[in-house]
Amino acid sequence: MANLFDVYPLFNIEPVKGEDVWIYDKNDEKYLDLYGGHAVISIGHSHPHYKQKLSDQLDNLVFYSNSIQNPLQKELAEKLGEASCYHDWNLFLCNSGAEANENAFKLASFYNKRTKIISFTKGFHGRTSLAVATTDNPNIVAPVNAVHDTLILPFNDVDALKKAFSESEICAVIIEGIQGIGGIYEPTEEFMQTIRTLCDETNAVFIADEIQSGYGRSGRFFAHQWYNVTPDVVTMAKGMGNGFPIGGVFISPKFEASYGMLGTTFGGNHLACAAGIAVLDVLAKENLIEKSVTLGEWIVDQLKGNPAIKEIRGKGLMLGIEMNEAVAPMRKQLLFDHKIFTGASSNKNTIRLLPPLTLTQEQAQLFVDAFNAVTKELAE
Repeated sequence: MANLFDVYPLFNIEPVKGEDVWIYDKNDEKYLDLYGGHAVISIGHSHPHYKQKLSDQLDNLVFYSNSIQNPLQKELAEKLGEASCYHDWNLFLCNSGAEANENAFKLASFYNKRTKIISFTKGFHGRTSLAVATTDNPNIVAPVNAVHDTLILPFNDVDALKKAFSESEICAVIIEGIQGIGGIYEPTEEFMQTIRTLCDETNAVFIADEIQSGYGRSGRFFAHQWYNVTPDVVTMAKGMGNGFPIGGVFISPKFEASYGMLGTTFGGNHLACAAGIAVLDVLAKENLIEKSVTLGEWIVDQLKGNPAIKEIRGKGLMLGIEMNEAVAPMRKQLLFDHKIFTGASSNKNTIRLLPPLTLTQEQAQLFVDAFNAVTKELAE
């Protein structure tokens, strides 16, 4: 009998229904979702407008992506340009963050005919030819595609970045707007602006990986917009479809498209586009990006006095709470005793909060109370 390939540890919880920030399991237990399935739930589970958009598309089901006219792709691109203020950019649609990054690397190599890509410690860019280390050990690297040669530099180290550019011909630099899996680490404005300057001087491509940090989660549409820089390419996925598989490469006007340059099988299909359009509609109508800033600051303010916390990092509703010890016992208590989902990171002392942007202060208070209770209990 065939079975699943066991690569993920699973909690003994079987969800059967989701409503906004709540998940219900098969026993009708109710859970507060502060993780959103790796940040994919941007506008809440089963949002009415989202459901209606997908339902309308299913009533006239077409599942085709390439070589035919699909007006939903154009609508999605236009609404993305409006939401991000990158009005004259171009969108290539694909299926996932890993595929978005692969196509971004390909685009960069087409542009400058180079292959060496710079990334940074604690970064993560998907199961791609740039499957980089998520720890401080640069030897934990598994490139599976020899086309791109990866150079991993210390995060936020301006001198190391300048040295790398002086010694090598760089194709592209890829950096997350806010590092996710590594533990929620922010680049400095100086670091981001140095990347921009060096790329301009050498004709290298600046790729902003906004797969987890984009779509309003940080309180800006893209997290890199906090640092007063404009990249050449932005990759996105996760919150883009509110759980429906979709990814995208957002491309500045400096690049000229040609047939066959990039490729995908399912990217830009009608259902995915309907999901993507619905997300942008709800973000705008409900002012969720602006609300995420206020609520994120409130959560941080409420937690500041807890002596068990070493540091709180992040912006908006992309927060990392680093403790003085491993967080696995705490996360289990939050889940099984208080019915609250939180996220882990490769930094085993850090809890990640990536809730739907529809979270309210009253719902966040439930987490604050539970968190304080659990840390007090574990300390006794």
